[in-house]
Amino acid sequence: MTEPGTVLITGPTRNLGRHAVLAMADRQQGQRPDLLLVGRAGRDLTAVADEARARGARVHEIGCDLSHLADVRAAAATVRNLLATGAVRPLRALVANAGAMSTDTRRASPDGYEMTFAVNYLAHAQLIGDLLGSFTAPARVVLLGSNTYHANFWRKLLGVAEAKWADPVELARPAIGEQAPGMTASGVAYSNAKLAILYYAHELQRHVGAGINVSVFEPGWMPGTALGRGAPKAVQAMSRALGRVPGVSTPQRSGPLLAAMALDDKWAHLRDGAFVVKTKLTEVQPVAHDRDREQRLWEATAELLKRACASH
Repeated sequence: MTEPGTVLITGPTRNLGRHAVLAMADRQQGQRPDLLLVGRAGRDLTAVADEARARGARVHEIGCDLSHLADVRAAAATVRNLLATGAVRPLRALVANAGAMSTDTRRASPDGYEMTFAVNYLAHAQLIGDLLGSFTAPARVVLLGSNTYHANFWRKLLGVAEAKWADPVELARPAIGEQAPGMTASGVAYSNAKLAILYYAHELQRHVGAGINVSVFEPGWMPGTALGRGAPKAVQAMSRALGRVPGVSTPQRSGPLLAAMALDDKWAHLRDGAFVVKTKLTEVQPVAHDRDREQRLWEATAELLKRACASH
């Protein structure tokens, strides 16, 4: 087994991220990584860090508002300093867990980008790009995916919006005018961001060294989590009820599976954006493989990140 080194995880304070952190902290001595918890500073971040420390882990909290790319760049600089000074062991894995779904696609991030795209995709592209030279091979980048990018029978029945791809510069632009009724526009924005993550995973693997493996984890449908806390109250109530149905995924069940993606030898071979649904390696839909879209996303991402950096 490879020495576990350090694992960085975003969105560690609640639900899936919190349970992944605690699962990693619960590992036996010799299999337990150092943990870098990147999330919004405050009581929740301190609480999960303290819980992980109580279980024996060495933990550093890194306060960061992922909607603000200057914050993300500062967090990456903090990580590089911790690694350079030997405060933590070598960086072996980055888990891009944080996610959000804005209920109003007209809402802009501090950098002027549509909020769902900014948090789910751009923040992680910035963080990973800033840290690519800081990994020690063999290393893993685990991105959080979702099957919402395409509609199957059940998602159509539940009205889950599938992706409607456009040029990434357009996806990053906040909507104008009237907001679409219900959660349709928000759902499309979320599914677009998740499709972007799949495209990014494939292209990222082409750009990183041989010692870094890129994979995507889908935790399963977890109704009732904080991701939908901006949804109408009736939708939230229905989600909570569905969350009690046997067999539906929960953070308690999926958190340890995410931790395994970052640490277990079972998944060490995964690369090229391999897509794992809970514990099963799964083929993505044909729409999720598109070399032209992947290359354009890579170029557009560089443009969007550069523009944000120049404005601050």
